[in-house]
Amino acid sequence: MPHCINLADGQRQALLACYRGQGPAELRLRAHLILLLADGHTWATICAVLYCSSRTVARWKARFEQGGVDGLLGRPRGTPRRFGSLWPALVVAWLLDFTPRAFGLLRSRWCCETLAVLLWRLHEVDVSRETVRRWLHRHNLVWRRPRPVLRRHDPERQARLDKIRAVLRNLPDDETAVFTDEVDLNLNPKIGCMWMPRGEQAEVVTPGDNAKGYLAGSLHWRTGLLITTVGAHRDAALFVAHLGELLSRLRRYRKVHVICDNAKFHTARPVQEFYAQHQDRLEFHPLPRYAPECNPIERVWWRLHEAITRNHSCQSQPELVDLALAWLAEKKTFRVQDSLYSTQEKTEAA
Repeated sequence: MPHCINLADGQRQALLACYRGQGPAELRLRAHLILLLADGHTWATICAVLYCSSRTVARWKARFEQGGVDGLLGRPRGTPRRFGSLWPALVVAWLLDFTPRAFGLLRSRWCCETLAVLLWRLHEVDVSRETVRRWLHRHNLVWRRPRPVLRRHDPERQARLDKIRAVLRNLPDDETAVFTDEVDLNLNPKIGCMWMPRGEQAEVVTPGDNAKGYLAGSLHWRTGLLITTVGAHRDAALFVAHLGELLSRLRRYRKVHVICDNAKFHTARPVQEFYAQHQDRLEFHPLPRYAPECNPIERVWWRLHEAITRNHSCQSQPELVDLALAWLAEKKTFRVQDSLYSTQEKTEAA
């Protein structure tokens, strides 16, 4: 076998384009190797320059002589696929369109092993769970935690939203509005993702006593100011105490419009009695039922959980409450996500 090769018309330009282009590094190496052979360099020189073995030179020289420039593209790695596209597509259709119970399986969700067993049971196609996993990855399917959503619909949703939008759109200068909600602060920390050495699982020390504290909060519509009240229970007493805090902090306004969810204690007798005493300054507007996304303060609580309550190391409930209040005080104001209500610019100072 001769040690050099002869290039046909156009092959040099094609090889130079591969060598100088932005293609894979291995393709540029192969084109460089063939160009050096064509220029008459010895195999020893080529191996020394390209840091490769004589077997590599022989392999790609033979591939070029058999297939030309296209022969340098290489061949797919690994063993040829035993299955076509039919069985992977069927498995993907099962996963996306059905639940295991539709096939008589006592499971609430699919796993790779269940899909492999079902494929054998119905069609006698024998595959491993790892093969099924590769099929799912090939179809851009990943194993992740889903997001819980409510399917229940409030028939009064549109009417309630329209009423709130009208209040916010026509808000006089001497009136203001707040979005109100409560949040739990659990001494047993919520577990969230964190950095840790590969192959090791980090530990979050928990106190073992899941004491609970509660915050009632109101997000000022115009400024994003957050007003909070701490309580030992999530009940009417906490809500009444928070309403008193609102009237004190927002005393410059003639009326405060409180927009809140439909928790039962929001309409309990102590709340009604407090409202009867201050109805000239308070007005309640219920949010649509089953629609937490309609309350902008939910985003504040989400950020509080991400920053403070996940993986925390507090050993007492007062310590956790103080940490949460310190974080909220440091933030001072929050951006009010108002795209759902799309009203005028909020320019009034609190």
